[in-house]
Amino acid sequence: MASLRDIKTRINSTKKTSQITKAMEMTSAAKWNRGVMNAKSFVPYMEKIQEVTAAIALGSKGVNHPMLQARPVKKTGYIVMSSDRGLAGAFNSNVLRRVHQTIQQNHKSNDEFAIIAVGRVARDFFAKRGINVALEIIGISDQPSFADIKDIASSTVGMFADGTFDEIYLYYNHYISAISQEVTEKKLLPLAEIKTTGKLISYEFEPSAEEILEVLLPQYAESLIYGALLDSKASEHAARMTAMKNATDNAKELIRNYTLMYNRARQAAITQEITEIVGGAAALE
Repeated sequence: MASLRDIKTRINSTKKTSQITKAMEMTSAAKWNRGVMNAKSFVPYMEKIQEVTAAIALGSKGVNHPMLQARPVKKTGYIVMSSDRGLAGAFNSNVLRRVHQTIQQNHKSNDEFAIIAVGRVARDFFAKRGINVALEIIGISDQPSFADIKDIASSTVGMFADGTFDEIYLYYNHYISAISQEVTEKKLLPLAEIKTTGKLISYEFEPSAEEILEVLLPQYAESLIYGALLDSKASEHAARMTAMKNATDNAKELIRNYTLMYNRARQAAITQEITEIVGGAAALE
């Protein structure tokens, strides 16, 4: 059985750990609130650019743009969004496991695909397995702006345009609630199906539809990446907040158990001392 000193040391160390996890929980809660607001505030822009893009691409006759056309697939790109650090429960492992399973099912050679890693955890995961990471970005702010990912977003679209990739998929954690996130797969390119929220609106525009789409489609694809990043960040903060809350609760339970163990050991020691004193006094009589 552990000594009183050992038990007391465990209690103190666990209390310090619980203080750290509680502070991390509160920090993540503040970031989570802002993250959810950022993700929700981007939705109206996403819906509008989808509406305009669909109206022009689907409502104009004879429109033919490379980003709208499917082609024989020789190489696939996977954009994988993770965090830069752990301590976020299953946030990273869920999306990485999903992507890895998809790769194993759909590809026989590493030459058939490449990873575009957003986040240190995703980059390290695939690099350790010898999987080609074509692009990477780490150190993204907890409340990212479009400028943070503009380069990688435009590079990704450019890699599809120049034929490096024939299709690109996006994997990230979709935010549902503070305790629930869902791994989401989205086909980014080609934009064969542009979702619409309702009936197409007829727009009058100049110059031609082809010229407008030449500018609009890359921006639309980049906005999908940024919207997914905001969604992923909200999910990350929620997952980390929940993980730290669970860690704090577990630490409190350990403290209660250690305290009970300490009190029992202390009571046993006192009882032993009293027994020895009484026994000694009786021997002197």
